[in-house]
Amino acid sequence: MDQTLIEKTGPRFDPELLLAAREKTFRAVNAIAARVRVGMREEDAYEAAKKVLDELGAEKNWHRPWIRFGPNTLKAYGVLSEPGVILGPDDIFFVDIGPVWDGYEGDGGDTFTTGRDPDKARCAADARDLHREVANLWKRERPTGEKLYAFAAERARALGWVLGLQEANGHRLSDFPHAVHYRGGLAEVDFVPSPCAWMLEIQIRHPTAPFGAFYEDLLF
Repeated sequence: MDQTLIEKTGPRFDPELLLAAREKTFRAVNAIAARVRVGMREEDAYEAAKKVLDELGAEKNWHRPWIRFGPNTLKAYGVLSEPGVILGPDDIFFVDIGPVWDGYEGDGGDTFTTGRDPDKARCAADARDLHREVANLWKRERPTGEKLYAFAAERARALGWVLGLQEANGHRLSDFPHAVHYRGGLAEVDFVPSPCAWMLEIQIRHPTAPFGAFYEDLLF
């Protein structure tokens, strides 16, 4: 793999502006989650997400918002949800958005729970913690993308979850659009990913029950 070509950006790329887009994106993720209510249909949460992004001034979405409820949290990126799923009182959901701010791609995802189901709460927390653990490994030891995800799969198993490597395996991020440079996953790259160039995605699922959790953030 040619790292120079894969990590290419536009001539005016500024990592500080990418980090600013990251901050706006996570504000939007939390604002969207705050509008999700027990008894809401997933389709209505999607409409709420679009409204929040419009209110916050996103230029466009480089990928559509994905709001996944309950069993739909097992779906891979880009796969349409089963329709009509309603959020229950002891449930789990995640928000995954890809807005563009001032010409820079934002991307962010986090998982939230309703009620007091301990397994769902632990799943959401473990997705965040696993992301942090993998990101810290990248900062400390500088492994390749392939080795990052091999480590993530091992740690997920140790925590009692299954890593959804087919569902979420990281990707480029840059000034819009990153896809002109590279469309593949972070888990496939055989070099050390550079800062402010890659999204680390973690999607885990319960080994038997129909739910999972998702968290993603920029490696920087």
